[in-house]
Amino acid sequence: MDSISPNIFVRDINETIEFYKQLGFKLVMSVPEQGDFVWAMMTCGNVTFMFQTFDSLGAELPVISRQGGGSLLLYIRIKEIRLFHDRIKDKVNVIKGLEKTFYGATEFSVQDINGYILTFAEDEK
Repeated sequence: MDSISPNIFVRDINETIEFYKQLGFKLVMSVPEQGDFVWAMMTCGNVTFMFQTFDSLGAELPVISRQGGGSLLLYIRIKEIRLFHDRIKDKVNVIKGLEKTFYGATEFSVQDINGYILTFAEDEK
């Protein structure tokens, strides 16, 4: 296996795109290319997320019926975590502030607008 790119189901792709832009992500692909998106791919460095509406796969995969996030935590390793934290802390819902963990990582967590938890971590020297 070479990589993983989660396809995350969301209520509103346009709002989701704007939220992730605040974190430094760039929109690289969408369906359709303009208008009301049903799918979008965003990247930041080596991290790729795909976002898709629940309705777009409802008939094809009815098991995808959750209406919100929350049970998924995305653990993202980054560099310069303190600078990143300071840049976004007033723009997003920080649910756990910067702290050094018992396993040596410096981390903080935010909740995105869909209820998903993003934990950013760095092994600071």
